Amino acid sequence: MTKAPTVEDVATAAGVSRQTVSNVINTPDIVRAETRDRVRRAIETLGYRPHAAARRLRTRRSSTIGIHLDPYAGGISGVVLDRFVHALTERASDRGMRIQLYAASSPADEIERMQELTEGGEIDAVVITGTFHGDPRTRWLAERGIPFVSFGRPWGEDDVADPAHLWVDVDGAAGTGAATRHLLATAGTHIAFLGWPSGSGTGDDRERGWREAMSAARATGPRLTSEESVSEARATVARVLESRAEIDAIVCVSDSLAIGAHLAATAAGRPHLPVTGFDNTPAAEALALTSVEQLPEHVAAGALELLMGPTGSVVAPRRTAAGEAHVLVEPRLIVR
Repeated sequence: MTKAPTVEDVATAAGVSRQTVSNVINTPDIVRAETRDRVRRAIETLGYRPHAAARRLRTRRSSTIGIHLDPYAGGISGVVLDRFVHALTERASDRGMRIQLYAASSPADEIERMQELTEGGEIDAVVITGTFHGDPRTRWLAERGIPFVSFGRPWGEDDVADPAHLWVDVDGAAGTGAATRHLLATAGTHIAFLGWPSGSGTGDDRERGWREAMSAARATGPRLTSEESVSEARATVARVLESRAEIDAIVCVSDSLAIGAHLAATAAGRPHLPVTGFDNTPAAEALALTSVEQLPEHVAAGALELLMGPTGSVVAPRRTAAGEAHVLVEPRLIVR
């Protein structure tokens, strides 16, 4: 069995002292940038992993990141967050960190749980999901100087150019834009969009991708609305098809709505009407529906990079320069 690299091996490879390596891992801000980069390259090349237990004793930190575990609600699209949590757990372990799951029924309840866990020294930082404009969780964390990153942007005027906090998100507009261009090239020019009611940050962002692609192609198509429900989506699309509206294909805001649209088209005698979804869930794959893959593993990697930096531990809210406080992951269109 190959011996695991030690801190001494890293120090030798980087041409620095053992203490300098320790400083780069635990308090990187006190090390000169050139030296820090040299040590980090050595760490990456050797595959060195700091001993988590020793670091916890030395720094009096838990080396643990908390994340809210959403209650199981059934449905189709929840698999994305499941994959994100699994990927976050695996990648945190690679960095010598642990993940603490906690349950909460509302944002207020989640704030209470975060307070209990941080005051009890059980977690050092938090990853939050399901952000929305005016989210009280982000405000509470920022006011108390607790390190955190969100899966989801602030959804305010400052969410991209000047982010209010660290966040990583999927570029929904890029995903639906790619789906729309694919359908324009293969199905026709009358592409409908089936989305959630206006006002959802995520839903509006995905709608924007469709609108921009349609505008660029000077194409037209109706904007249809449904709640996140297979049955409601099916009823909505059934009514439109019964009206004999000219529709060559449908871009959907989620796989749930895409499945409803596909069922409606099949019942209306148009089983081959192209329908695209968003999330690339097993259900969409089983029905051979084209869908946008969110790449939650990339989201998890981006969240940890923002929260911890290249190799350091979480010790304080990270300060980032303009344009470096967020990661926008471009999704991938899976054509079937």
